[in-house]
Amino acid sequence: MTGKPDLGALFGATPASTFLGLEKCDDLDRMDASSAYIGAPGATPYGSVGAYCRNAPDALRKATSSLTANIDRHNFDLGGPVFPAGSRRAVDCGDLPFNETDFARNRTVIQDAIRKIVGKSAVPILVGGDDSVPIPMLEALSATGQTYSELQIDAHIDWRKSHMDEELGLSSTMRRASEMPHIERIVQVGARGIGSAHSDDHADAIAWGAAFVTAHDIHRSGVEPALACIPDGANIIVCIDVDALDPSIVPGVIGRTPGGLAYHHVLDLMTGAARKGRIAAMDFVEYVPEADIDGLGGLATAGLISAAMGILARQDARLPI
Repeated sequence: MTGKPDLGALFGATPASTFLGLEKCDDLDRMDASSAYIGAPGATPYGSVGAYCRNAPDALRKATSSLTANIDRHNFDLGGPVFPAGSRRAVDCGDLPFNETDFARNRTVIQDAIRKIVGKSAVPILVGGDDSVPIPMLEALSATGQTYSELQIDAHIDWRKSHMDEELGLSSTMRRASEMPHIERIVQVGARGIGSAHSDDHADAIAWGAAFVTAHDIHRSGVEPALACIPDGANIIVCIDVDALDPSIVPGVIGRTPGGLAYHHVLDLMTGAARKGRIAAMDFVEYVPEADIDGLGGLATAGLISAAMGILARQDARLPI
């Protein structure tokens, strides 16, 4: 035998251009879904690196290509099929346009898409792109008139006032979130090692009221202390930077740092959040396919997105999670 075995051929998969082979939705105004996968190649990248995660949304679609024939099979992360009987499926809304120079336009495009998805009673799953992508998503949710608890899962705290003269870049995401009146609580899980934050950034976060549960805390005590910081019945935004996971699980990131979370830590955080309240929006950012090793990080990230879709489908249908 020569070449690499084709797992998709074994399962009977057929070529698909969408995540998990889901139905494609080209018109957000006509959406009927429990959640919506929507790619954002970037929002406000730093000039030193540019939009280095721009290929992630499509790479994650490809990571599920071998499973397109298995979407109705038992998913042990969920205790049943991704989309159980009586639930609405997710859809794939493709990728938003990205402008290399007009960053304000990028942010407007993201905001408009998120507002439309939420307006159709679907939960956006915004797939970046670097970690500047969540800022316009968070801003868009102000239009709902609701208040939110934000669960950030990330190796870094992202509380810089600005970096490289840019206030809306990936190192400032949680600082900007803290300035939004509709964000009433921030729980930050997974920080470890040396990041871009100064000690005064951390002090500012503590003074604002952010709750920190480090990666080391999770390894020692599990996810329950983090989930306890989220009030029952909250509207929850889950922001996942995949460098929160250990680089042995997701090596395709720009800054590998040892001691990260396990796959099931993140799965349990998502599931636990949905049991505490209602997940209103999610993002998955910072996957760099060019830095991955044999697609391992893509498989892990795509697996978590698949599980998120199943959690959101159950939430939408009022089924047990």
